[in-house]
Amino acid sequence: MSQLFTAPHRHFFQAAQNGFYRYLTRRLDDDVVFMNWCYETDPPMGIALDPNDEADRYPIQLYHATATQSDLTGKRVLEVGCGRGGGASYLTRTLNPASYTGLDLNASGIEFCRRRHQVPGLDFVVGNAEDLPFPDESFDAVINIESSHCYPHFDRFLSEVARVLTPGGVFLYADTRPQSHCERWDSDLNASALSVSAQRDITGEVIRGMELNSERWEAAADSLVPRFARRVARRGVPATGSKIWENAQNGLMPYRMYLMVKPA
Repeated sequence: MSQLFTAPHRHFFQAAQNGFYRYLTRRLDDDVVFMNWCYETDPPMGIALDPNDEADRYPIQLYHATATQSDLTGKRVLEVGCGRGGGASYLTRTLNPASYTGLDLNASGIEFCRRRHQVPGLDFVVGNAEDLPFPDESFDAVINIESSHCYPHFDRFLSEVARVLTPGGVFLYADTRPQSHCERWDSDLNASALSVSAQRDITGEVIRGMELNSERWEAAADSLVPRFARRVARRGVPATGSKIWENAQNGLMPYRMYLMVKPA
């Protein structure tokens, strides 16, 4: 496996990202329950949403598209990296799992989720993606949306996913990487105990959703910083004209979706 970037640099970058997410958890208001990028097809997905969910249509659609690669009805579902819990709440309310557990390393984020999302069958746990606090074969499905790029040892995370899945269980996964890191990404995925059942590049759909959701993300960025710093803050959110948007447009940050299966 080629070393495309050194471990100290990777760990510093990921620690900075984790610190930034903790900062967002403290500063964002209770109405912000999604932190992931967005998704829209052409023609539009047009999924039916509760009126209370409509404002979050485009981040919800990324969750919906990833999770519905498999039927979750009656399944025990774990989401690793649940953030502010919006995806966990939506999927629990709409896809009828037997149970849904959202896990995140950020204790203040989990505290927020427990307070904000009161949904039957949904619970939240503090835990490390590389050392999941669950027995072997505890879940029928594991979901991971735009979180794994923050993990220092992605291969350990994949091993933990395989451990907690039942035989035949599914890993429903979507994330992005810098183009220069994709060789390592592919190598870790191919070396895991999970087999790739479906894979596709969804960068185009993510860009389309990002553009349609720009106003909401720009408003969130504006709320975090003083007026003089807002132009800089907007460069760091998934919105039209931001650095994230430019990198996706230029092919420097491909975004992929996977359905992976643990052998029966």
